[in-house]
Amino acid sequence: MNILIVKLSAIGDVIHTLPSLAAMRRLYPDAHITWVVEEAAADLVLHHPYLDRVLIFRRKSWIKEIKAGQFSAAWRDARSFLAALKSRRYDLVIDFQGLFKSSIIIFLSQGKRKLGYDSWQELSGLFLNEKIPENMDKHAVDRYLDFPRHLGAVVNQAEFILPIHSEAEDKAKSLLASHGLAKKQYIAVSPVALWDTKLWDNRKFAKLVDVISQRLKIPAVFTGRDKESLDKITSFMTTKRINIGGQTTLLELACIYKDALTVISTDSGPMHLAAAVGVPVIALFGPTDPARTGPYGTGHTIIRTGLSCSPCLLKKCPTKKCMEEITPGMVFEAVERLVGIARSSQLMVD
Repeated sequence: MNILIVKLSAIGDVIHTLPSLAAMRRLYPDAHITWVVEEAAADLVLHHPYLDRVLIFRRKSWIKEIKAGQFSAAWRDARSFLAALKSRRYDLVIDFQGLFKSSIIIFLSQGKRKLGYDSWQELSGLFLNEKIPENMDKHAVDRYLDFPRHLGAVVNQAEFILPIHSEAEDKAKSLLASHGLAKKQYIAVSPVALWDTKLWDNRKFAKLVDVISQRLKIPAVFTGRDKESLDKITSFMTTKRINIGGQTTLLELACIYKDALTVISTDSGPMHLAAAVGVPVIALFGPTDPARTGPYGTGHTIIRTGLSCSPCLLKKCPTKKCMEEITPGMVFEAVERLVGIARSSQLMVD
């Protein structure tokens, strides 16, 4: 049996789909499973033990090449992708994305059984021949698991498997050691977010980390792809600054999060990555709904002000009041409580 999974982006969404991949592999142990993904999240599925093949849909690169006048390069790569996609006849194709860009992949794949949500968002249901209802009241992980359940899988627990290899682990350990950070003796901070409305004030992040360092005597490491953005935050700090922005792959970042006491994060892909590796997350929420896209699992803490207008799901807001009203003291209280639990557990082990 040949199965095609289409989940292109973003990082958090791809992470949310990993338990469905695990369920599909248990349901069809001998199947050949292919996953189509975009470049930004490719590391999360490349060389995955439950996958037989990964096809990278370089849509953004093609657009960039076309804008630069490199038409032949974009066409060659797109044609190569299309040939790889059509090289196998799929018995089952699942559209986990539910957008126009994924529906095009569904159409081009020429699969027999084309499964997706009963939705016309961006014409996503145009090429499907089998649909299930989409329950938006569920967390994204559970919503995606409705697909393997529909196919007959019994899912008792969400299983997050990442293709982490020894090279990523060694790089993460070396990077941490270069900053004097030891396993379960530091806090990781991810202040990044794609939406402007999800961001917290730079000075508040700096003040929070300063207070953690002064009162709890625990160092914090700032993580993210954009070192310059993190430099702006750390410039307001008075204590030791540790910024590894732009120095890690997604898998290396997963290793760094796994060895942290906790990860403090906005609603973002790194937040979901931290939850996937089992570290307790302290997540700052404003315009989005933690019931639908919060850190999955137990042991996490959600910090939000609970304004009547939240969640609004708006990417732009003149006040950003829901995030502005979160104070460093509110977050520090959660950190202090979690660190106390972690230290008590360690004493019991010792």
